[in-house]
Amino acid sequence: MQAVGQGQGRSAAQVTALVLLNTRIIASYQTVEEMTKTNAKSRWGNQFGFLHVSIPMCKNADKADPLYFIRKARKIIKAKRSSLAVYLTGRLLEMLRKLKGPEAAALYIHTTLRKTTMTISNLTGPIEQMIIAGHPVRSFHFMVVGVPQSLTISVISYAGKLKVAMGGERGFIDSELLILNLKKSFERIFEAAMGKRT
Repeated sequence: MQAVGQGQGRSAAQVTALVLLNTRIIASYQTVEEMTKTNAKSRWGNQFGFLHVSIPMCKNADKADPLYFIRKARKIIKAKRSSLAVYLTGRLLEMLRKLKGPEAAALYIHTTLRKTTMTISNLTGPIEQMIIAGHPVRSFHFMVVGVPQSLTISVISYAGKLKVAMGGERGFIDSELLILNLKKSFERIFEAAMGKRT
């Protein structure tokens, strides 16, 4: 944002990310046959909540401590994740679905999504490599599509590796500049983290 806004007299805009959280408590893996029983441990359908998180900004990000942004974002998410808001959001969606139907719940979610700049979602994948029909799965990623945000980021871990996928509205962002800045940021964060560790 700073690189694009330089020399154009733009003031710093407020960027809000919507962080999607899985609220399903997985007691154990169950087959479809087991879940069709009335005493199933797991509930059907997606169980999630979301948090609105203001992205920390800095006037001169190139000179700032790169770990500052990570600590700040982590602190915000940790505080909000521990709040009652995540649980209440899930209950509200469930009530909307039961009282007014799935369309009303979907409309509420879409309206919430429209009021944010970007979405961040993550999945913790398997630790061991998967095999499908005798073929090892080297890598995979996921993407939340059809959302009204200008930028979507999804993160997945799989077999000790982390994969980040990004999707953006056409013409919204200079993808080459974004990739260059992300690469530079990751390098600065890595260097700072390694420096703190030694």
